[in-house]
Amino acid sequence: MGLIVVLIFSGVFAVVALLMIAHGTVASEKARQILAALDSALAIGSPETRDQQPDLRKSEQLSGIPWLNRKLLKLELAPRLNTLLRQADLTWTAGGLLTGCGLCFALPAYLIYLRFDSLGPSLLIGVVVGSAPFVWVLSKRSKRFSLFEQGLPEALDLMVSGLRAGHSLIAAIGLVARECTDPVGGEFQACFEEQKYGLELKTALDHMTTRIPVQDLRIVSTAIMIQSESGGNLAEVLDKTSNVIRERFRLKRQVAVHTAQGRLTGWVLTILPIGLGFALYTVNPSMMSILWKTAIGVKLLWAAGGMLVLGTLVIRNIVNVDV
Repeated sequence: MGLIVVLIFSGVFAVVALLMIAHGTVASEKARQILAALDSALAIGSPETRDQQPDLRKSEQLSGIPWLNRKLLKLELAPRLNTLLRQADLTWTAGGLLTGCGLCFALPAYLIYLRFDSLGPSLLIGVVVGSAPFVWVLSKRSKRFSLFEQGLPEALDLMVSGLRAGHSLIAAIGLVARECTDPVGGEFQACFEEQKYGLELKTALDHMTTRIPVQDLRIVSTAIMIQSESGGNLAEVLDKTSNVIRERFRLKRQVAVHTAQGRLTGWVLTILPIGLGFALYTVNPSMMSILWKTAIGVKLLWAAGGMLVLGTLVIRNIVNVDV
């Protein structure tokens, strides 16, 4: 009888021991997996594990071509072009812009060289056509800045109404982001989100003035920061700032009216020699071909092109009046 009790006790003990061992193995495996997950999240594991961690830092893709992207990342020109494209509200990359300029230069220059068998005119026309994408980006950037300047006084009036109604400055910025159209609404939305996710208001305003480097916005940013440091009635400050911006905008329109004749003269004097040259080539090709088939003709052509560019820049400098 005692032997049976001993056998039963031994069997129960063996079963319980096996279950505990099995449970401990499973628990240790789960613990090991949990520790491995924590090491992976905290990046304190082995070097191989750290190398496999995803890079959550923000990276900029300057070109879809890998080798061109690596080259552009080493140049100081690439960040400037990227900023220019952002200011123009374009989804292009710096590499795409440079590639487009290169294609616009190479194709017309090659075709002109095949037609006239002269290097000077082909390079000149290639440079003019190759700069077309960059000029278009600058034009789109300038147009966007102009639209922002036109919509800024209304945005300030909306902020003043919100502040006088009892809203905070951040809530007033969010109100402008919701109610105003682009580009004013989009830029204030970006400023509002940056402040919402932890940036200081000064830093968010500095980022907005970097994206939209216009004088009126700098005035608004400076007024807000002075008020935040010294105190006072921000609604009244923004109201007066809005009036100042409206007066500056009215004065700029008056200056544009008075300088319209000068700008038209500049366009005519720039386009007239080029158009006249094409017209004379259509009438008498043999006479005009002397300009690129003889050495003195090529020199005169380069001199004429340089004087044309210089005259255009001088007229542009005269009619552009800073307000």
